[in-house]
Amino acid sequence: MYRMMVADFDSPSYFVATAAVKLGFFKEQGLDVEFVAEYGAKHGPERLREGYIHFFGGPAFAATRAFPAWKGVKLVAALAQHSYWFMGIRKDIDIRRGDIKALKGLRISTSFAFPCTALRHMLTQAGLDLSREEVRIVESLPSKSESHSLDGVRALRENLADCFWGNGMRLALAEKAGIAKLHLDLRRGDGPPDARHYNFAALTMTDALIEKEPEVAAAAVRAIVATQKALKADPKLAKKVGDELFPGDEAEMIPILVGRDAPFYDATITPIAVDGLNKFAMANGLLDRPLAYEQIAARQFEHIWRS
Repeated sequence: MYRMMVADFDSPSYFVATAAVKLGFFKEQGLDVEFVAEYGAKHGPERLREGYIHFFGGPAFAATRAFPAWKGVKLVAALAQHSYWFMGIRKDIDIRRGDIKALKGLRISTSFAFPCTALRHMLTQAGLDLSREEVRIVESLPSKSESHSLDGVRALRENLADCFWGNGMRLALAEKAGIAKLHLDLRRGDGPPDARHYNFAALTMTDALIEKEPEVAAAAVRAIVATQKALKADPKLAKKVGDELFPGDEAEMIPILVGRDAPFYDATITPIAVDGLNKFAMANGLLDRPLAYEQIAARQFEHIWRS
């Protein structure tokens, strides 16, 4: 039995890994995989290091928390292309979409280290001085849900923040509630010029498992590719997973979000993506020098990515 954990299981980007288990695509490849329905941003990389889980779906840089400079792990497939974080802003705030400097003086909520690292980096690249609190980041918003999907809604309704930073589900629920509008979508070109290359959603495995059981690693990559193709062909398949894992609103929303993001469901890890990841990691103290492509990505699976 193998185990899978994702950083945030209501994220449409990591959802590919979740669906690969729940829709039986790992099983089709001969792998018995259990989905661990916990908020993997808390301790997913550490669980991977301990051997409790065998696959981690999350930000491409996430494993560096437990495996500094990617020593001992590899990205075996992209779950989706490009940076996938969004900013929602209170609906009555009149600023132009994408105008980051107009956020000066506002409060932005976020949760945990992975998204917060990208938020700080983006705001700094956009010329805002965080040391002078030109923007105030409200971190670690207490959550009443393991999925954290309502964090954005709560931040605005309880006047804890003026904006929130998170995944597509948080934005969609806040928009549906009528209290927020989209301000930034990095994947689709908002933010500083290289923001869409800060990160991407990836499946990470340890070098030890890849080397010991290469057929398992290859089967996992094939399962991810098959899941991406299936969700692109029929986003409504996501509802089957949503009904099992999510409350009503999220279960109804996930097929819509999967359909919207399906064009980015591609397992290929490109040199451009790794170059952007290197730059992001160095800027945020995760690396002291750029790494070669092969030190980060498992190139031996390239033929499966493109199959």
